[in-house]
Amino acid sequence: MFFQQDYNAPPEEESPEAVGPRRFFQIISQETAALLKLNLMFLLSCLPVVTIPPAFLALHRLARSLVAGRAVRCWPQFREVFQKEWKKAYGAFFLTAVPLAGAGYGAGFYLGFASANALFYVPFMFCATVFLVVLLAAGYLYGLLADGRPLAKETVLLAVKLGLGKPLRSILAALCWYGPLAAGVLWFPLSGLYLLLIGFSIPCLLWQFFIRTVLERFAAS
Repeated sequence: MFFQQDYNAPPEEESPEAVGPRRFFQIISQETAALLKLNLMFLLSCLPVVTIPPAFLALHRLARSLVAGRAVRCWPQFREVFQKEWKKAYGAFFLTAVPLAGAGYGAGFYLGFASANALFYVPFMFCATVFLVVLLAAGYLYGLLADGRPLAKETVLLAVKLGLGKPLRSILAALCWYGPLAAGVLWFPLSGLYLLLIGFSIPCLLWQFFIRTVLERFAAS
């Protein structure tokens, strides 16, 4: 009959889930307001300077939630991480920022003397190795902490293993964070509006976006 339903017709296929760059820009288009709020909250939370570590962890926690497709309520969730997980945040900060700064300074210091005495290449290589290992591990450490893992020996060792075993994603995450930040500082005050609006939330989102597949595959609880 004319109005009879065709039961033999194949079911309509659902559109495939967006992946790769398409998925990243989909997140930005759907969560623009959240990213703007998140950037503003991070900047305001960093004003006392000593509060940078908990603000940094809260930034990563919410960016991780956006990448995972979980619902995000910026104000209450950011405040909760900031207030309740500050000890974890300071621990992660001193495990990453202090060795990076010390090893980076040491590498530059000993390299300056290496041309006069080749023995200085030994401490230079040591400092450079420490810098690289910490940099690679830090990319995954903040991803693991953003997933709610405790700052424990097992978490730190897993971050080191992932950093050494899957370095490319961590390097991309570091470039996405430090690259725009360095450019923003160098171009300031021209970059002031960029830093105010998305200068931290988008690079952090990229950080978590690059390491997400490695964490899902190798770091499942």
